Amino acid sequence: MNPTSGQAEPLIESLSAITLATHDMARAVPFYEALGFPRKFGGPDEAFTSFAFGMSFLNLIADTRGPINWWGRVIVYVSDVDGVYQKALAAGLRPEFPPSDAPWGERYFHIVDPDGHELSFARPLRV
Repeated sequence: MNPTSGQAEPLIESLSAITLATHDMARAVPFYEALGFPRKFGGPDEAFTSFAFGMSFLNLIADTRGPINWWGRVIVYVSDVDGVYQKALAAGLRPEFPPSDAPWGERYFHIVDPDGHELSFARPLRV
């Protein structure tokens, strides 16, 4: 319980996805599909593609900034995205942007850890 607000602390619930950078989505998507990854969102001509398996996802994001030196992103599902965002702000941390609703059906925000690893805190949107 949060002593200042009286509300329950937001909980870390599960690892949702790993997002990997690619220079060539048209080459990467068929590679993962050939291995049996079922595509849920995006495709060879898109900037973002998501493959769903079980309760997890492998995502690909187009990165055209030169040699790939961005390793990707860890996506963590939480009980309350806005609550974790407020907790980060209260601790003096600087998320990249406020929580927002994504077209792929999640509410999320990103933050970079002290070593440059990107974390995304997310929750599926109820439809």
